[in-house]
Amino acid sequence: MHVRLRQIRDFIAVVEAGSIRGAAKTLQVAQPALTKSVRGLEAELQAQLLRRSPQGVVPTAGGRAFFSRAKAAQSELRKAREELAELSGAEQGSVAFGAGPLVTSLIVPDAVAAFRAAHPRTRIHIVEGFTRELLPLVRDETLDFALGPRFQRSLDAVFKFRPLFRNTLAIVVRKGHSLQHAQSLSDLATAEWISVFPGGAQNPIAVAFSAARLPPPEQLIRCDSFHVALSLVLKTDGIGITSRLMLSKAGLGDRLHEVRVLEPLPGFTVGLFTRSDSPLSRRAGAMAKDIVTAARTLVGAL
Repeated sequence: MHVRLRQIRDFIAVVEAGSIRGAAKTLQVAQPALTKSVRGLEAELQAQLLRRSPQGVVPTAGGRAFFSRAKAAQSELRKAREELAELSGAEQGSVAFGAGPLVTSLIVPDAVAAFRAAHPRTRIHIVEGFTRELLPLVRDETLDFALGPRFQRSLDAVFKFRPLFRNTLAIVVRKGHSLQHAQSLSDLATAEWISVFPGGAQNPIAVAFSAARLPPPEQLIRCDSFHVALSLVLKTDGIGITSRLMLSKAGLGDRLHEVRVLEPLPGFTVGLFTRSDSPLSRRAGAMAKDIVTAARTLVGAL
């Protein structure tokens, strides 16, 4: 088998662009040459990787499997090139990581400042998102690592998790809300809840109500943006749930009222997600070390 790196690059570009034309434009190559490259890759692998659809060019089942491996391989080669360049003194490399709203607000600024002081030439790319959105990017090595809460006990074997600190959740409403002095979850059961967590049994709201032997709230708005959820809580009669650290350290306590109910709310662990089978590059490892230091400083100040 004689698969060329260029063929892998071309295949990845087509999948990400969703069309030969788009990929050719991104790579600045002729469309016929790109088509020939992908067909050559399929011939070498003896498998159809792409098919045409009304939405454009999409990967087959085999193509999706190959894409995941190819992305990881491409990322490993990029890291190797950067480390060789760094060792020769020609380049300082790059770091790409993802972080959830809590970590972005409380840890990332101090960690990046410390890292930048020691590595001023390193390129940094930060993606804000929830753990469920960031882990696929760690899996295919688009990101070196991700920071966020771990709610599920089981974790895919491809990932390694390093805990940084524990935190608990808090129920919040806008100031002046009619339910701000509620004392039990049962008082909040018929209210409209606003959540950034995925639905299902793992949702912290469902966990809290289930532990109290209460049915979960029927009225639930789920947001994929922390800032949208916060705005809704501040502007409506919706009830939100957030990290207690966000209230005390990010200034939200001045804008929101915490509803202190008798029932305990779920806790969670925030940590560092990396691939278990791929060591961090020198620069990514240095960034992760500064993040761990910033997390310890935060915990020590609580």
